[in-house]
Amino acid sequence: MFSRFKSAARILIKGEPKNKTRNPIPAITPEEVAEIKQFFPRDKFFILGHARSGTTLLMRLARLHPEVHCNYQAHFFTRKPLLKSLVDSAEIEEWLTRKSNRWNHGRDLSPLVLRAFADFIMEREAAREGKSIVGDKSPSSVIHGQVVRDMHSLYPDAKVVNIVRDGRDVLISERFRNFVEESRFLTAEDKRIIADLQTDPAPFSDGRRSIFTETFIRKIASRWVKDLTETDAEAQRLYGQAYHSLRYEDLLETPFAEMTKIWKFLGVKKIGKTLEKAIKAEMSSNPDEEWQAQRNEGIASFLPKGQAGNWQRLFTARDKAVFKEVAGEMLVKWGYEKDLYW
Repeated sequence: MFSRFKSAARILIKGEPKNKTRNPIPAITPEEVAEIKQFFPRDKFFILGHARSGTTLLMRLARLHPEVHCNYQAHFFTRKPLLKSLVDSAEIEEWLTRKSNRWNHGRDLSPLVLRAFADFIMEREAAREGKSIVGDKSPSSVIHGQVVRDMHSLYPDAKVVNIVRDGRDVLISERFRNFVEESRFLTAEDKRIIADLQTDPAPFSDGRRSIFTETFIRKIASRWVKDLTETDAEAQRLYGQAYHSLRYEDLLETPFAEMTKIWKFLGVKKIGKTLEKAIKAEMSSNPDEEWQAQRNEGIASFLPKGQAGNWQRLFTARDKAVFKEVAGEMLVKWGYEKDLYW
């Protein structure tokens, strides 16, 4: 009896006890999507892909169209703390679901808050550019399928483009980015490889000596496989016809044809002939290559950026064996190899 009186007194003084963890953030409803599009009417799309897979090039080409704007690295769904962190606490949930808050009409306002936040960021720039379709490109290497699930919970009406690159070239590009940036994650062995590469690059350029440690190959190859597997499966399951995938290598080989497919997928009204010239001009420059040269020209100059098939020159026999063990079947699935005998 005493404990009951004590509990009642505590509630009278401090109010009802609060949850220490919040409930799952609800998905936006079709009715809420219709409501929010009255304020943010532009069609939305998201470009996904494993890091170093050509997402930046695809973004640069997509926004050449007079109806399409795209910018990059908002990381709404692809890198922590993520968009949902804005409401991901019991305290915020209590505020947005509070019965005395008559603005919420008895429902958690969280999905509307998140959607309005992201919509404003994207439409703000699209309005300045005078464009009616707007998207974000944010690569992902560690979150995988959850990216698509989180995205669909707020943007079930969006379109998703996923660009895939040969994992062997992804591996090389990741390696040189770490070298150029002198990443804090470099091991003592990594640093020895860099020093030897700077001293004598010849044995690294023809497959006699590896630029990788086995640990690095396994880590990046595993991430590449998991990202392709989960992202593609979840995008097909949740978005269906509103999902489009392409290979980076096809974009390099036939850029206008690939971009025509993408622009039609995004719903543009017209694709003018001048866009083919604009694409050629855009592809003649490589801002990432220029940036890496500024950071560390000695290392950056060793590898031609943005090309397909660099792995054929740089992989050692051991590199091939390790990568094949981890990701060989994925290469076959996406048409990079016919079988495991390469």
